[in-house]
Amino acid sequence: MAQHVLLSDPRIAALPVKECGEPLVDLREGKAIRVDSRLADHEGAHAHVRLGIVGRLTAAQIRLPRGLRLLLVEGYRPYALQERYFSSSLDRMRHTHPDWTWERLCVEAAKYVSPPEVAPHVAGGAIDVTLCTEDGTELPMGTQVNATPPEYGEECYTDSAGISAEARSNRQVLIDAMTATGFVNYPTEWWHWSYGDRYWAFVEGKPYAQYGPAALNGGLLAE
Repeated sequence: MAQHVLLSDPRIAALPVKECGEPLVDLREGKAIRVDSRLADHEGAHAHVRLGIVGRLTAAQIRLPRGLRLLLVEGYRPYALQERYFSSSLDRMRHTHPDWTWERLCVEAAKYVSPPEVAPHVAGGAIDVTLCTEDGTELPMGTQVNATPPEYGEECYTDSAGISAEARSNRQVLIDAMTATGFVNYPTEWWHWSYGDRYWAFVEGKPYAQYGPAALNGGLLAE
């Protein structure tokens, strides 16, 4: 089933991209979606998404119960930063499991950090989001955003049974809003949603992705 497929699966990389050319835009300018600063960078890359994502996020927020808002933690991620994240994930896995083969280390690392060549964040089509109140107080979701193994348990899995009833209910609110507006979830990370990238195309049965690797300066990266 698609929900068990990881971003390291060769079927994801095999999907072609027909780049639509949408630019990256800064969500902080419109102020419709609250943008968190915990992963802020000097260029503001974290606050950028493809133009087509903006309307979908806004539509998802409208579907939330009164008094709740989406809180964007990270959107676009430069290719070089994704490379560093993936390398760091591999190093942590290798330190925790020195007996694992290289192939298994790559598979396990890719459960939580995408290989850069297929990363939805690099395409500008992915967002890491949670829920908050009007004053910015985050709702209990079972884990913090980006709380992943090996440092943490598998409570980060979207359908994890190891979280409270309150957290499960809050996750369902997020799931309902995001899926209703076309986003797909990466099942090992409840906060990670994407549209238009290769993983979205695979889950939705599309023949190609519409977003390939992007650059913050308005350009596109070569495949």
